Amino acid sequence: MSMEIEAIKDPGLPAHVHRAADTDPKAAKKAERQVAILFLLSALGTILLISTFFFISEDTFIYLPVLGNTNAYQLFLGLGLAASLFFIGMGAIQWARTLMPDEEVVAERHEFRSPDEDRADFVATVKDRAGQAGLGRRSLIKRSLGLSLGLVGISPLLLLRDLGPLPKDDLTKTSWKAGTRLVTDPGDRPIRPEDLEVGAVAQTLPELASGEKRTLNNIGKDAVLLIRLRPEEFNLDAERLSWTHEGIIAFSKICSHMGCAVALYEQQTKHLLCPCHQSTFDVTRAAKVIFGPAARPLPQLAITIDADGYLVAKAPFTEPVGPSFWERSS
Repeated sequence: MSMEIEAIKDPGLPAHVHRAADTDPKAAKKAERQVAILFLLSALGTILLISTFFFISEDTFIYLPVLGNTNAYQLFLGLGLAASLFFIGMGAIQWARTLMPDEEVVAERHEFRSPDEDRADFVATVKDRAGQAGLGRRSLIKRSLGLSLGLVGISPLLLLRDLGPLPKDDLTKTSWKAGTRLVTDPGDRPIRPEDLEVGAVAQTLPELASGEKRTLNNIGKDAVLLIRLRPEEFNLDAERLSWTHEGIIAFSKICSHMGCAVALYEQQTKHLLCPCHQSTFDVTRAAKVIFGPAARPLPQLAITIDADGYLVAKAPFTEPVGPSFWERSS
């Protein structure tokens, strides 16, 4: 330790360079304003978060050129929370870098272990006080205390009731049924096979019955990607091939790893990519996982056409969509 201290005090080391804010009052004032602006931006982010919570409906959607049809409630909640945390962190960093004390201090470390005498005194005191409390000979108190502490530890589980009802089939069933038309998202326009060129991708949802309204829960589960290849490019067994129509194949958009939206399609390689954790799925082989943490392929939706020539689901999904940890029959 003494050698390290001597090295720090070695006059051969470069002299400490003071920051501009340490010597120039104008620079210090400028740095102070910068920190204040960052903290104010954080406050504005919090105001956006609170305003969104109270004044924007959960079912409000806006169209953005890059993101498409986007839920405004979720978007502004996320932006508000991100700005609040990001700018308060940046303000704290800027404060530490420019204004907090910048002195170099050397402190000798001491042994953290208590002396043997203190350790022995502590053990003796504990045994003495435990003996006076009678814990050693009062087994009834020990058992009842253990019971009460155990129940106190279990009781928070009851608070899970406040999280709402159990999901039951909400995680395993979607709105897709035999004969349900595939419609564009956004737009709710029925789709014909000729609407998709080879190499094209379209996000679709199930057509709603008259009077029905989409919910955030259903939109998340029901989203399906349509991709059109040349029929000879598929490497599928006979059953899976029968689930396609004229080179058009449909997969759940929900990643089978953690439930993110699989939104990137590489036309040359015919791979679908999840942007969250880079799970990669081969479209030609029924979305088989070829890279990343996903444990199973994307569920495939069997499709065909109805009497009017529109694409429809041939049957519901044969397995639950979404993460692999959701209950499945296979």
